[in-house]
Amino acid sequence: MKSIDRYMARLIALPLFSTLVIAAMLLVLDRMLRLFDFVATEGGPISVVWQMLANLLPEYFGLGIPIGLMLGCLLAFRRLATSSELDILRAVGMSYGRLLRVPYMYTIVLAILNLFIVGYVQPKARYAYENLRYELRTGALGASIKVGEFTTFPNNGPTVRIEESKDEGRELKGIFVQRNDDKGGSFAVTAEKGKFYAAPNPDEIIFQLTNGTLVSKEAKVAVPRVLRFNVWNFPIRLPPTSAFRARGGRNLEFTLPELAQIGRDRTQPEPLRDTSRAAFHFRITEVVSMFLLPMLALALGVPPKRSSSALGVFLSIVIIVTYFKVNEYGEGIGGLGRVDPLIALWVPFTIFAGLVLWMYYTIAYVPGGQPIGALERVFAKISKVVVRWLPFRRQRRNGDNDEPEAQPA
Repeated sequence: MKSIDRYMARLIALPLFSTLVIAAMLLVLDRMLRLFDFVATEGGPISVVWQMLANLLPEYFGLGIPIGLMLGCLLAFRRLATSSELDILRAVGMSYGRLLRVPYMYTIVLAILNLFIVGYVQPKARYAYENLRYELRTGALGASIKVGEFTTFPNNGPTVRIEESKDEGRELKGIFVQRNDDKGGSFAVTAEKGKFYAAPNPDEIIFQLTNGTLVSKEAKVAVPRVLRFNVWNFPIRLPPTSAFRARGGRNLEFTLPELAQIGRDRTQPEPLRDTSRAAFHFRITEVVSMFLLPMLALALGVPPKRSSSALGVFLSIVIIVTYFKVNEYGEGIGGLGRVDPLIALWVPFTIFAGLVLWMYYTIAYVPGGQPIGALERVFAKISKVVVRWLPFRRQRRNGDNDEPEAQPA
């Protein structure tokens, strides 16, 4: 690899990976608050939040990789242009196609990685995420008990109420437990303290009660029995983890080969085939569109001569977000069967590709060509008006506040 290629690789690497990490962290922070609230409401352990976030990372990386690639290439070309290094490279006979060699090396590697993520990793991670949500809702990750409320466990489980919870639910006080058996009997327990412990059987959890009283009533016995205890271990039956549905309840949980197989299977219901084909083409267009991003970054990253406008950076984000939103709409109407998924997703891709190729041709082969030259001129005029207007308003405001000087008698 030549020195210019190594230089380009360094210019692209820092903004690319910085954007990828920042985008993933912002999405994680946005979801983290909701997950903490959800887990706290369901009474699950805090550690499950990190498991759920880990299962969402593939989805966030699938969104962040194209944006990181776009901004990494764009900022690299922008730096070359604003520092006049691009003019020197062009003067020694280096074409724009030669300068795109390193960006396309990044693109090939990241496209393969993104295909692996959206095609194989993300569906299984999404299924694991939904499984954790199911376990939280059913109590399989711990007792879902709210302070001051009566909570009934599934599978003919007991009804439990606690008055006070400390140490993130590890220490419970003021406990009441009541349960009916299949023979018509029942028992009720009051205890001073209690804790939950894991049992050898994953379908059970041990509720250890301390310093309490048990009142047991049998169906054929008129007088209930009363028992005082220091420690009593009470097993609570939980739903088995195998009760969760099989993977594939949603199209997000199907891998690319599975989506292709369902879309070709004529024995499947038509709505399922339409949604599967739409999801398949959506993921493929998402990966293929990455090969257009280096050319778009070059066209938007090189500002006009004697200009340092950042309009291209703003437009790049608007264009790529708009394209992905159009693709999501195309997946939706394709899944509903209103439009063939092949048309709903590949027609917007063709339009996007035509726009990118025109912009690249304009800047690479048209003398003095600037794809967004008109927008740059309008943006420059607006900026000048704003810059001139603000000091005028500031001076006028300061002038209004000045008091008139006293005139001599």
